Amino acid sequence: MEWWLVFLIIFGGLIFLMLSGMPVAFAFLLMNTIFAYFLWGGLSGLHGVIRSTFQSVTIFALLPLPLFILMGEVMYNSGLVVNLIDTLDKLLGRMPGRLGLLAVAGGALLSTLTGASMGSTAMLGSTLVPEMEKKGYQKPMTLGPILGSGGLAIMIPPSSLAVLLGAIGEISIGKLLVAIIIPGIVMAFLYAGYIIIRCWIQPSIAPPYYVPPTPMSDKIISLVKYVLPLSIIIFLVVGVIFVGIATPTEAAATGCFGTFALAAAYGTLKWDMVKKSIKNAFRITVMMLMIIATATCFSQIMAFTGASEGLVRFTTGLPLSPIMIIITIQLVLIFLGMFLGVVPIMMITVPIFMPIIYELGFDPIWFAVIYLLNMEMGTTSPPFGLSLFVMKSVSPPDTTMATIYRAALPFLYCDVIAIAVIIAFPSVALWLPELMY
Repeated sequence: MEWWLVFLIIFGGLIFLMLSGMPVAFAFLLMNTIFAYFLWGGLSGLHGVIRSTFQSVTIFALLPLPLFILMGEVMYNSGLVVNLIDTLDKLLGRMPGRLGLLAVAGGALLSTLTGASMGSTAMLGSTLVPEMEKKGYQKPMTLGPILGSGGLAIMIPPSSLAVLLGAIGEISIGKLLVAIIIPGIVMAFLYAGYIIIRCWIQPSIAPPYYVPPTPMSDKIISLVKYVLPLSIIIFLVVGVIFVGIATPTEAAATGCFGTFALAAAYGTLKWDMVKKSIKNAFRITVMMLMIIATATCFSQIMAFTGASEGLVRFTTGLPLSPIMIIITIQLVLIFLGMFLGVVPIMMITVPIFMPIIYELGFDPIWFAVIYLLNMEMGTTSPPFGLSLFVMKSVSPPDTTMATIYRAALPFLYCDVIAIAVIIAFPSVALWLPELMY
């Protein structure tokens, strides 16, 4: 059977199951079971699925995933995030588009502490949207900055999706976590630049309002009390990887320990908080591990049938330059992001695209950074980006989905600029990993 026919049968069956409403991981599991049975020799093929599942979730490299998730849950449930937002509010003073900039700054700092895009959007939305409405901000400046900055959790470590991508694509997780730092900062500056320019050109979109002066002593006390201790957590997660003290797994453990210690220092380490955080972390981790297991087996079946090799030969044989193939891949990912969630896209496309990247000779870390940026765009891409619906749930009742779509577009344009910068200047993504010990 021709490779393209096998590819269409497997891929078409997978899409059909997803459209029928079946959960993504179960759709992959069913397809894996069916094709393993017929292609790998009946019951022995099913034993192969079981072995693949066990091996894919019992590797040391996956340990950062549950620890990063637990760290984020403790940050949210202990109230440390609220203290951070209040401190940033004092530090910003009377800048134009002040609350929009607060959303970007808060989103960037929350990303370094939680790595949870949906949670960051929900937290910023529920905290800032009522205040923005009260101060007369219009919808584009109320919703857009929160949507954009919430997605920074994917692009700034610790990023659970970066760990997931590294596991599925067999990429160095430590290098990937370090590589996304500068691109994430670039995105935050692009968002802030857009907000300042838009508010300067169109002041009515974010009317200036009176901000009571905060004594410098209060700013310094809040900075020392609530922000500087969080820098220790950032070092325990990212710094120890960069200087070569710890592996990503060990860094996740030190970051998690530091988060619990910080919650205890602030007096918020209560048993109910710990129980809730662990329960939520277990639930999310089980989902992630099932995704990794089914995606790994799926890629093995694709390779066994020859579909992966055939697709690589077909793609590399196209009359396109390698960089045009990269751009075509980005367009495919952006299109998929309009209709599918981030995790399903990763499960479907990573086993297909990574062999192409290796064949074309591109650096897998560089491509992974661009890929994650596409996934960030997917969370805010109309019509079905998940952050759009999270934003709707925390917005005023009169907010329509069309309004949220329009508010998200300028920040998607900023993401496109960031992708262009990384493609044109690969060192933006590769400089820090090259400096690692």
